[in-house]
Amino acid sequence: MRKSFLDFARPQISEEDIAEVLDTLRSGWITSGPKARRFEAEFGAFVDAPAALALNSCTAGLHAALVTAGIGPGDEVVTTPMTFAATVNVIEQCGATPVLVDVEPDTLNIDPAAVSAALTTRTKAIIAVHYAGHPAELDALREIAGRRDLLLLEDAAHALPARYKGQLIGSSDNPTSFSFYATKNLTTGEGGMLTASPEFVARARIFCSQGVDRTTWGREELGRRCQYSVTMPGLKYNMTDIHASLGLGQIRRLHEMQARRKELVAYYRSLLSKLDDLEMPAERPHVEHAWHLFVLRLRGALRGKRDLFARRLWERNIGTSVHFIPIHMHPYYRDKYKLGANDFPVASDAGQRVLSLPLYPGMSMRDAADVVEAVLDVARELCS
Repeated sequence: MRKSFLDFARPQISEEDIAEVLDTLRSGWITSGPKARRFEAEFGAFVDAPAALALNSCTAGLHAALVTAGIGPGDEVVTTPMTFAATVNVIEQCGATPVLVDVEPDTLNIDPAAVSAALTTRTKAIIAVHYAGHPAELDALREIAGRRDLLLLEDAAHALPARYKGQLIGSSDNPTSFSFYATKNLTTGEGGMLTASPEFVARARIFCSQGVDRTTWGREELGRRCQYSVTMPGLKYNMTDIHASLGLGQIRRLHEMQARRKELVAYYRSLLSKLDDLEMPAERPHVEHAWHLFVLRLRGALRGKRDLFARRLWERNIGTSVHFIPIHMHPYYRDKYKLGANDFPVASDAGQRVLSLPLYPGMSMRDAADVVEAVLDVARELCS
């Protein structure tokens, strides 16, 4: 057993990252300004986005996209139950109605056939979540959205730098929201990025700046006496230069960090796939997985023992997490919309079996070996 606890996730902060943040702190400008604009430009170039807007969270990006698209009371937004609450909370915050549909059995991404079947005259948008870093089936979803003139919004909190049929997630005109939370493949501590067409981003920028038509840094550039106007009741969703500075350092090392994630995933697969009671995460041939998460599903003799399995790993100093408790199992959504496990059988089943293992670039191969040893040891113990 390990002598020290292995965290489920740990941010990879380099001396270069720290130097970039210190430069900002010493500059005298620490809120949204030149570093945030640089980060927008560098991130946009990295994913080949038409335009990018740096924000304080992925949630902000999702909310801003819905508001910018005019989603509101009376509208329905179709999305997945296999996600974090933020994806659905923003629909409620717009006054719209979330319509949950089931997921595909292999990737746990939203099922396009279920989306198509759920459309009504009130449907105005689809939110696709790229679960664990595996892109959803965008061609099918784009066809559905295009046929009905619906907004297709991508929740890419897990999906940097994933590719769908060779194209990076975030490179299309439709709005896509990324997360830079502490556990993500690129972190700014807290933060997010919305990518979309230049026109869409320009409108979203106003909403995310309290509805003001010119940002504080924009007024600084033009002179302190520059006038501004409030054009809508916006919110304060901007990213600070302090957070952006950390992102600037991180994005320079993202390819390197991603290569390490892939090495760890290959190691996990090579050893854990030998046990039939452990279902490996899927990767379809036409996608490039971001590998934000390595999600096992317990089956066979391990079915129904997920929480015990996690506890046994914790006792062996191995951290884990659960992604996710499906939305329809949470009291607010379950009770308000009268939802039950039978409404989404695939998501309901997965929600009882998923367990995320440690996966981050700072892990050594000894760390990975400790994870594998503990997982196999616990699996054999609970199967006996």
